[in-house]
Amino acid sequence: MIDAKNFPGRGQVAILRTRPETVLDDYYKLLRLCEYEENLPKANDTLLKINLSWHIWYPASSTAPWQLDGVIRALLRDGYARTQLAAVYDNNTAMDDAEGARNNRLKLVQDHYGIRDLFPSDTSIEWVEYQPKQPLAILDQFFTDGIFIPKAFIGKNILHLPTMKTDASVLVAGAMKNAFGGLLDEKRSRTRANLHDALVDVLQIQQDIHSGIFCVMDGTFAGEGAGPRTMRPYVKNTLLASSDPVALDAVAAQLMGVDPLRVRFIRHAHERGVGVGNPREIQILGDARLAQENWQFEHEQDTLASWGQKQIYQGAFKSLKEPLVDSPRLPLTAATAEVYFNWYWYPFVGAKRAEMMLNTAWGQKFLQYSEGLPFNPGASDKTRLTLLAAAGVAAVAALGLGAYYASRRKKS
Repeated sequence: MIDAKNFPGRGQVAILRTRPETVLDDYYKLLRLCEYEENLPKANDTLLKINLSWHIWYPASSTAPWQLDGVIRALLRDGYARTQLAAVYDNNTAMDDAEGARNNRLKLVQDHYGIRDLFPSDTSIEWVEYQPKQPLAILDQFFTDGIFIPKAFIGKNILHLPTMKTDASVLVAGAMKNAFGGLLDEKRSRTRANLHDALVDVLQIQQDIHSGIFCVMDGTFAGEGAGPRTMRPYVKNTLLASSDPVALDAVAAQLMGVDPLRVRFIRHAHERGVGVGNPREIQILGDARLAQENWQFEHEQDTLASWGQKQIYQGAFKSLKEPLVDSPRLPLTAATAEVYFNWYWYPFVGAKRAEMMLNTAWGQKFLQYSEGLPFNPGASDKTRLTLLAAAGVAAVAALGLGAYYASRRKKS
């Protein structure tokens, strides 16, 4: 168990500027700045928690291949056993994680180093009930049949690999949100109305079950807008790391132009003492001038999908939450997200932005990891939405004709 009030590096964040030619060495410098080995005991397995927000590659959305590469390379260089490392993905039934690992070139990096996968959604993974060591804020109210977590996580180190991005649901998505998808089962969707407090509870659980926690954030690309998918990506050449997820998210938020203490999960984590969220109490290691930048990102934007989700969990459609979200027979929210993100937004909007980013130095770096693999195969296809729209028009026309002929029969 980790002492939330007294662990190595509490309230410290390392930050460096980087470039594609030096990024792997820069990751090693970043980790050494934090003396990360004090938080990740080599006697225990280390789980590399991948941030996979989308099954396609989109800048800043998911763990970057050089991020995973640089971290694995540093771990092996410092004597961590290859057999004790595992790349962990989310427990995600609405997205193909294996496809996402391929499209984001993470699987290629894993295979290069011989690092195994761990998918919590795999039926072979055993889930066990977690008994809180101290009171939780809200999770036990939603998980009334017990909070279950993967047994494979208990007693292991966890190393989070988030990216820098704003988020439509919690303002910023970083180290604390990265734990949410892997640690809890699919019932976690129930907590969306209280996601901020759920994230703090999840950090508390991690401090109970893990032998060490460390976080490495990639800001080579950073995402502005309604993340974690529909963002405007920018090249920012920034790397951050910390053993304190709260402090790391606070510094990242401030860089992106978000007051950390306005982000409820950062403020509540600071108040509960599980980390340091007040920027005035955070020690910067490395490039202190870079840490003072303000990128002035737009951070309170919604997509149609995120607006609809908020209406279901907190707004006008709250009374319909159970049939729309909780019923296994009617996964309408998942189907809506599929149509919006994969059939509409990426083919008609996102693909152009992704292709523009491929022309940057970091985009070329991404292609170096591709080894001839196709770029987001099929993701730019616009025919699915076109066919759906045509079917909709045909259905409306058929209903109209039916109503017309029915009225004619009544008159005659």
